[in-house]
Amino acid sequence: MLRATKVFTIENPEIFKQKLLIWGNLFREIVFLDTNNYHQKYANYDAVLAVDAFTSVKTDYFNAFEDLHQYQTHTKDWLFGYLSYDLKNDTEVLKSKNFDGLEFPDLFFFQPKKLFFLKDNQVELQYLNLCDDEMDDDFSAIITTNSICDFATLREIKIQQRISKDAYIQKVSKMLEKIHHGDIYEANFCMEFFAKDATINPIEIYQKLNAISQPPFAVYFKNNHQFLLSASPERYLKKEETKIISQPIKGTARRVFDIELDEQSKAELAVNPKERAENIMIVDLVRNDLSRTATKGSVEVEELCQIYTFKQVHQMISTVVSQVENTTSPVEIIKTTFPMGSMTGAPKISAMKIIEELEETKRGLYSGAIGYFSPEGDFDFNVVIRSILYNSKNQYLSFSVGSAITSEATPEGEYEECLLKAKAMFEVLN
Repeated sequence: MLRATKVFTIENPEIFKQKLLIWGNLFREIVFLDTNNYHQKYANYDAVLAVDAFTSVKTDYFNAFEDLHQYQTHTKDWLFGYLSYDLKNDTEVLKSKNFDGLEFPDLFFFQPKKLFFLKDNQVELQYLNLCDDEMDDDFSAIITTNSICDFATLREIKIQQRISKDAYIQKVSKMLEKIHHGDIYEANFCMEFFAKDATINPIEIYQKLNAISQPPFAVYFKNNHQFLLSASPERYLKKEETKIISQPIKGTARRVFDIELDEQSKAELAVNPKERAENIMIVDLVRNDLSRTATKGSVEVEELCQIYTFKQVHQMISTVVSQVENTTSPVEIIKTTFPMGSMTGAPKISAMKIIEELEETKRGLYSGAIGYFSPEGDFDFNVVIRSILYNSKNQYLSFSVGSAITSEATPEGEYEECLLKAKAMFEVLN
């Protein structure tokens, strides 16, 4: 599908991003990706906006990866969308029977009519030829758009906790029993916070959440009445020609206002044996996953247990890379690594079975991935964490948090880590 391209120079990229998002929200489908200018080795753009579906695919988990493969192969264009956690049921003999208040499709991708790529003080527009005569008018409309939300969330949101603290401690204790029996080494256990009859302005909530965290993989997603407001710090998987990059996060420490104490918190995380063990276990899992499509001997650990600092937390991140043949299907690379190791555990299938047994909410898009495919078959996807999900049709709002349970974990300590990760979501909703 041919696209027309035009480049404009902008004076204030931060203000322009806000205007771009508010203008883009007028469309039925929108994906807005923002790096928040966070320095990362593999960033291509500062921000990307995709709006207005020309074609799309949405499906439940059955044959989902084959449907996506066919769509991506035949379209050969930019595709934006998401993979929900429950696509695990397409790759393994697994089920998802837990409660689902959000009712999102398991997979959704669309081919946007209009694309914006922001880098420094330039924005590149790529429009399908059927609407390329709208470029100049659209750019003028964006420039004159108000950069501030036109209404605020006024109605009180009553957030409830799906699993009580006592129940959480009991469930993590059961997971520790599984670990001590040798069924698994590690598993990511999550719990949901939710609100019924919730009325919000999604853009306002997203902007507040993003301002608190300013992460490198922030996303505003809308598909009609379904919204994802994500402040994710984590990349799931990226393909650059024949290079594959995975950057799992395992290990979290809170930021402290005092500079010396903050540096101490960071230094303690770097040598914490429990956090390092969690991270290294997932690195081994990712290495194994990448090896399924990698050329022989090409899987490498570029970074092991490096500490990255964000506005609210320090995180331990590793970078694992591989090479693939240029004939390897992009969707096959994703299928053989999904769901990501940082949100499952080791061994992966056993961990996912135990997760399903102990959790009480269908994860859906939470701990899935959202991102894009390029026309050349490259891709980049985040991990959907630190995120609020919202269905405006049934007024159901949800956010989940989790932590990695290993043999050294204490249920009380893991519960506190979950509350730390939930802090930003509570702040913006209250």
